Amino acid sequence: MLQLQSFTVGPFAENPYLIACGSTGQALLIDPGDEAEMLWREVRDAGLTLSAIVLTHAHLDHVGAVEAIRQQTSVPVYLHPDDDPLLAQVVEQGRMFGLRCDPVAPADRPLAHGQQLRCGELELQVLHTPGHSPGSVCLYLPAEAVLIAGDTLFHRGVGRTDLPGGDARTLIRSISEQLWPLPDQVQVYPGHGPTTTIGEERRLNPFVGAQARWAR
Repeated sequence: MLQLQSFTVGPFAENPYLIACGSTGQALLIDPGDEAEMLWREVRDAGLTLSAIVLTHAHLDHVGAVEAIRQQTSVPVYLHPDDDPLLAQVVEQGRMFGLRCDPVAPADRPLAHGQQLRCGELELQVLHTPGHSPGSVCLYLPAEAVLIAGDTLFHRGVGRTDLPGGDARTLIRSISEQLWPLPDQVQVYPGHGPTTTIGEERRLNPFVGAQARWAR
């Protein structure tokens, strides 16, 4: 039932994801950070009906293509409200990295911890996982054992916490309380880098795994 396509775009090598219900053709675009024309072409060529754009957080590398795609489709954009200030500061975020960024309009609909999102027959559970940013979320599909992790958890890494709004202790708590209880076999699709599993990271992640010193 689940159709999942991943891409890598932009100067930060960010991973957007296109999730679709194979039964209905309904789709969600998660974290369109760059290359709007390519991402929209993928949606169109697959014959999918885009229902929404969902943002795991509002750093510039995850939102750069939002406006161009929103203008093509008029679909709502979802974001946790704790990251609304970051979205409003995308231009300033770009300046921090010597990049020119266009403004992004406010999100249309809020995300909240425990919220259920529907995409055709797929069900996604919102997990609020602050630390990388105040409004960071992960999207969990329990029936498919899939987690879209944003920049909360990576293959042998975690999201940086030295940007405005980041907090290392909060990130460790989010991962420990929200992600480690998930089953070992859950496939983790991060905002950067390769896929992994919850079980692997719980054991081997050098920052927050079983033997990590950084988390103590």
